[in-house]
Amino acid sequence: MKYTDIIRFSFQNLTHKKLRSWLTILGIVIGVASVVALVSIGEGAQAQIQSRLSGFGADIITVSPGFSRSEGRGFGFGGGGFGGGGGSSSKNLTQSDLRIVKTTSGILYADGIVSQRAEISYAGQFATFSINGVDTSVWKYMETTALASGRYLNPGDSNVVVIGNGVATTFTQQPITINRIITIQGINFKVIGILQASGVPGGADSTIYMPIQNAIQIFSLPQNKLSSISVKAADASQVQNISDDIAQRLRITRHVTANTQDFTVSNSLSTQTQISSITSTLTLFLAAIASISLLVGGIGISNTMFTSVIERTKQIGILKSLGATDGEIMKIFLTESGLIGLLGGIAGAVIGVIASFVISEIGIRLIGGGATSTTVIKPDLIFIAIGFSFIIGALSGVFPARRAARLQPVEALRYE
Repeated sequence: MKYTDIIRFSFQNLTHKKLRSWLTILGIVIGVASVVALVSIGEGAQAQIQSRLSGFGADIITVSPGFSRSEGRGFGFGGGGFGGGGGSSSKNLTQSDLRIVKTTSGILYADGIVSQRAEISYAGQFATFSINGVDTSVWKYMETTALASGRYLNPGDSNVVVIGNGVATTFTQQPITINRIITIQGINFKVIGILQASGVPGGADSTIYMPIQNAIQIFSLPQNKLSSISVKAADASQVQNISDDIAQRLRITRHVTANTQDFTVSNSLSTQTQISSITSTLTLFLAAIASISLLVGGIGISNTMFTSVIERTKQIGILKSLGATDGEIMKIFLTESGLIGLLGGIAGAVIGVIASFVISEIGIRLIGGGATSTTVIKPDLIFIAIGFSFIIGALSGVFPARRAARLQPVEALRYE
C-alpha cells in the first residue's frame, strides 16, 4: 500500500466520524492556542519592558547611597541593589564623591543630584511631586526624555523649572504651559520646559527639575550633600566596566570594602538583565501550564484511536486478508493520529495568534495610559507548536496502532 493511499484512507476514516474527529482535534486546538497566546503575550511583555527600560538610557550609570545585603543579587552593581533581606547600611553621598566619579575614565558627564518631595501649588490647587536639583551645565546632555515644549535648564538659570509631562497635564484641570508660574515650598518658579511623556511610572513624568542651588535653598540642605550621582558613559558597551571602576574608586575614598559598602552603583544593563531573566522564567512557566492541555489533548487522541480500533476490527481483518501487513496497519492508525495532531496544531496556532492580539488589546484598553501592543509573534514558535502537536498526536496513536496491527485476520473478520 502506497503512503499516498494510506493518507487518503486516513482522511476518509477521519471524515467518516466527523463529530468525534473534531471533538478530538479540539483538545489539541485548545492546547496549542493556549501555548501560542501565552508565550506571544509573554514575549511581547518582555519586549515592552525592555523598550521602557531603554528609555532610562543604556549609557547612564547611577550612584545612590545605601547598600542592601542579601544572598541574592539585586538590580544594582556589585551584589547590592534593591533586594531586601539581610542588613543594610546607608550614608549620604557628597561633593567629594562626585569629584572622584568625574575623574573616572570613560565618562562624558557626571551630575550631582539633590532629590526631595515637596508640595507645589498652581491655580489654587496643591499636590506633592518629586523635585530634582541638577547641575544645569550637564543635565540636558544626560536627560533621556525629550522636550515636548520649551527648553532644558541652562547654566546661569535661577528660579526656573522643567516639569514632567504628568505634572503638566494631570496636576490641575487646566494643563500647565510654558512661562506659567508654579509655587514650590512658598517660592515662585517659572516653567521653561515640559518633557514628553516617558511612560515610566514614577519616572520623569512626575518629576520637577530645577537648578541644584535652588533645591538646596528651598530645602535648607547642606551644600555638600547629594542624593545621587548620575553618570553618562562615553561608550554604552563599557557601562559595566565603568560601573566597576567607579565602585572600586569610591570604596577606597569612602574607606569601605565590598562587605561594608554603603553605596550602590547601578545601570540599566544590569536592570534589563535581571528583568529579562524574570520575564523569561514567567513566560516559560505560563507555557508549561498551557502545555498540560496539550497532554490532555494527546490522551483524547489516544482514547479516540483505541475506540476506532475496536470499531474497525472487522475492517482491519479485511485489509489483512487482502494482503496488508502489520506495518501498513500501524501506518494507517499512526497517520490518522498524526493528522489529528497536525490539523489541531494548525488551527490552534491560528486561534492562538488571534487570541494573543485580542487579549493584548483588551489589556491595553483596561490599562490605558498610552500603552501599546504587547504581543510578539515569533515564526519559530508557530512551527514548534505545530510540530509538537503533530508529535503528540503521532505518539498518542502508537499503542492503538500496535493493537490494531497485532489483530489476527480470522479473529478480526469474526468480530461483531
